[in-house]
Amino acid sequence: MSPLQKAIENEDLPSVRRLLTESPNLIDECIGPKHIPLALHAARASSFEILRYIVEYSRASLDIYDDDRRNILHYGAMSGDPERCRYLVERCGMDPLSGDRDLVTPYEISWDLARGGTGEELYAWFLDKIGCPYEEMYKNPIRTGFFPDPSILAHGDDFYMVNSSFIYFPCIPISHSTDLVHWEIIGWAITNPDWALLDELEGGRGYWAPDISYDNGRFYITATYRLNDTGTVYRRQMVVSSDRPEGPYSKPVFINEDGIDPSLFHEDGKHYMLLNRGARLFRLSDDCTKQVSEAKLLYYGSQKHAPEGSHLLKKDGWYYLFQAEGGTGPGHRITVARSRALFGVYTPCPYNPIMRQNDPEAGIQRCGHGKPVRTNDGRWYMVYLCGRTLDGKYSILGRETALDPITWTPDGWPLVNGLKGPSVLQIPPFRRNSAADMLPSDNSAADTLPSDSSCMRPVSDPCGWMTPRPPQADAVRWQKDGSVLLLSSPAPLSSVDARNIFLRRQTRFDFTAQADLILPVLTLGQEAGLICYYDENTWISCTAAGREHGSFAFFVKEHIGKETTVLGGDSVWEPSDIPDDALSKIRTDILESGLRLRFTVTVRKLRRHFTVEELSVVPGQDPQASRVLFEADCPNVYYLCDEGIRMGKRFTGAMIGVCGAGGNGQFRYLLKQYRESE
Repeated sequence: MSPLQKAIENEDLPSVRRLLTESPNLIDECIGPKHIPLALHAARASSFEILRYIVEYSRASLDIYDDDRRNILHYGAMSGDPERCRYLVERCGMDPLSGDRDLVTPYEISWDLARGGTGEELYAWFLDKIGCPYEEMYKNPIRTGFFPDPSILAHGDDFYMVNSSFIYFPCIPISHSTDLVHWEIIGWAITNPDWALLDELEGGRGYWAPDISYDNGRFYITATYRLNDTGTVYRRQMVVSSDRPEGPYSKPVFINEDGIDPSLFHEDGKHYMLLNRGARLFRLSDDCTKQVSEAKLLYYGSQKHAPEGSHLLKKDGWYYLFQAEGGTGPGHRITVARSRALFGVYTPCPYNPIMRQNDPEAGIQRCGHGKPVRTNDGRWYMVYLCGRTLDGKYSILGRETALDPITWTPDGWPLVNGLKGPSVLQIPPFRRNSAADMLPSDNSAADTLPSDSSCMRPVSDPCGWMTPRPPQADAVRWQKDGSVLLLSSPAPLSSVDARNIFLRRQTRFDFTAQADLILPVLTLGQEAGLICYYDENTWISCTAAGREHGSFAFFVKEHIGKETTVLGGDSVWEPSDIPDDALSKIRTDILESGLRLRFTVTVRKLRRHFTVEELSVVPGQDPQASRVLFEADCPNVYYLCDEGIRMGKRFTGAMIGVCGAGGNGQFRYLLKQYRESE
């Protein structure tokens, strides 16, 4: 322990003064495995007088962090002392809602202390300062996991949102909310497999950047239909409509104007479509199915780099043109320009960008592609995409959806979150009377699944279940007991033809997922089990694979690019493995109708640990694991994200689900668990 650290922990102010007078650079020392600067350490471990001396007389700056991206107010909150937190907030300007790398805020730290029986006075002070109980706040992102490119619509007291789905089916999820924070998928823009037109498309193609709008009794959804790079036409614009927000929607029509990220603008019975590059505007027919004028450039953008995601809003006699710029990576941002006339000329906002993450080490990154929405009582908000990374570079969960308030300047310009960038913790637009829907905003599924075979959405799961491209006819069927019958795909999992893969979004960095499999006799080369999936180029599976004489082996296979590697295998199950005990008769009956196995994956950031257990079934009781048949570990699934490899279009996110491949067998899964890890 250094002399300065010792003096700080002993609350020895004279020694602190002497040491820093003699050697001012000592304050730059960091301690511990998280490299905690001594100024931060003093905020937690020393007296208030020493903290004040370090802030006001030492060379320490207040823009310093530990390796978890915690600042001096985080450490002040850990002390439980309201006096030092008041000083850091009111005199030093530190933000109680600033998040560390895991989006933990000083306010949350005080709340945790208060729940544990200490720090009640500190939490009370933060509560008075912020004006909203912590448990009623919401945390960004509001939609975790693969929910990119949000577009939002207010209709009465209801809000509707659409997000990109790329090659996944059903296409383009439509979500509903009454409070802008809690969302549920209520339908899709395309549910007819024959209308999806995804069969030949590579991962990352399909339906990009949808927009939802309303005019004269009809809801409209438009999106870019992105084809493979094998012909002369790469991009077309798709439009569907319905008299109900959840659908069903009309058969898609396609407009052959090149560009991406279409949105519709309706005014005085006329309909227009916006497209990049820049923001180009053209007129549509009365039913929005045909282009009836040439596209005209309104404005190219403020940054002049990758202008896209345009939306028009008319307010107080101005046309406001919102654009996404900078590409959908770390430089992403939202800008705005305005004009008194629809076709311009547009003047850029002097405060641009009105949303951008300026801190490259913050927990929320790549913020852009936003659309404003007005509540019935006249307040404004913006939904926009964002991303969180592991190790500062792997956005495993994909691009997510965040929400922040908009304020308008006296001269009529919109500012998102006061130009502070994305918020971590925020007061909700609509306060609730109970804490039934507590933060953090959570997209995790309930344990039960429905028997609705008309779609692939569990009623209790706001994430929705999908397949890469439409499955074969009757390949996915819900059963009355909540299980799912999944037809084995004859194509390998690394092929675009392998579409009988039943998936949901991964919404957390740490979780456990389970699937019980009623396993019939496996033919040679046939396999079934769990899969962690990004696209046909990158996945990892844990499956039982058929061998000769009714036996099978377990394998963990990792597919990256063109190569498939077996990480664990050779644990062979033979019919003779059935124990000779009191349950042997029951086990024999199970063998004849299908052995029951439980596949589990435990996820910790980039690590995946797989286990397979045999289940014992006693009539009238829930199945219980009787023995572990197989387990294997994969320490680093860096490839399950946009940045993992350079191959094709990578804009989606990690998925988790079940699969079957080889032959024509049918497997019965009970998808029981998807839960946050303790």
